[in-house]
Amino acid sequence: MATYLVGDLQGCLNELNQLLTEVAFSPSRDELWLTGDLVARGPDSLGCLRRVMALGNAATTVLGNHDLHLLAVASGLRAAKKSDRINEILQAADKADLLYWLRQQPLLATHEQHGFVMTHAGIPPQWTIAQAQDAARAAEQELRSAHYLERLQGMYGNEPAYWRDDLNEADQLRFTINALTRMRLCYADGRLDFAYKAGIQAAPDTLHPWFELRQQHEDPALIFGHWAALEGQCTQPGVHALDTGCVWGGSLTMLCWDTGERISTPCPVHA
Repeated sequence: MATYLVGDLQGCLNELNQLLTEVAFSPSRDELWLTGDLVARGPDSLGCLRRVMALGNAATTVLGNHDLHLLAVASGLRAAKKSDRINEILQAADKADLLYWLRQQPLLATHEQHGFVMTHAGIPPQWTIAQAQDAARAAEQELRSAHYLERLQGMYGNEPAYWRDDLNEADQLRFTINALTRMRLCYADGRLDFAYKAGIQAAPDTLHPWFELRQQHEDPALIFGHWAALEGQCTQPGVHALDTGCVWGGSLTMLCWDTGERISTPCPVHA
C-alpha cells in the first residue's frame, strides 16, 4: 500500500492519468490525496471530477477556491468566466451527482496513519491545528446543509482578514474559507492579504508566506497546493507545496509519502 499526494489538477486529466499509470496506482491497495481545485482552467474538468469520484474511498480531496466557485456558478449565485471552462460540467447528465459529491468534500483533511494535514491553501498563523480543524468542520457542516446556497453566496469578499471569536457566523465562515482556500501571504500579526499572488521573492517586505509565520506552533506535516508561483518549492521544514502550475504549462506533481519521491509530468499550456 502506498499513499500518493497530487497538486492542483485544474482539469488536467491526462496528466493525472499519466502519473497514476507510472506508479501503477491501484485503488484496492493505494491511496490518492489531492490538494483541491480539481476543476477550472484545464481541458477536462468534467473528467477530473468523474475520475476522482469514481475512486471512492481510495481518494481524498480537499475543496479549493475553484471548486467552491463551481458550486456557486452551478447554483446561479455567480456568473461563469470564460477562463473557468466548466460548461461541460454544467451541461453533464450527471451534474447533480457530481456537484453533490463535491459539496461533501472537506476543507481540511488529516491522514489517520501518517498524521499529515492537507488544505488547499494552508493554515493561517493565528490558528493551532486543532482550531483549524474545528473551524473547517463548522464550515463544512454549513456547506453540506440545507441552507448551503446562502453560505455559498456569503463566502465572497476579503473581510474579515483576522479571526476573532466574536465574529458573527457569516464572517467566521468567510474567514475560514478564505484562509483555507485562498491564502498565500499574511502580515506579521497574522492578517490575511489577498492582493498579492506572485512568488515570494518580489513580495512586499510587510508580507510573509503563511508557513513562515507558523513557527510558534508544533505542527504535523502540512500539505497544500494553490500557490503555483512557488513552483513546488518550500524550504520550511515539514511543509510541502504541491502546485507546480500544470495548467500554466508547468507540470503536475505527485509525492509518494512513503518514500518521499516526487514524480512530475510536464503539461502543455492549456489555452
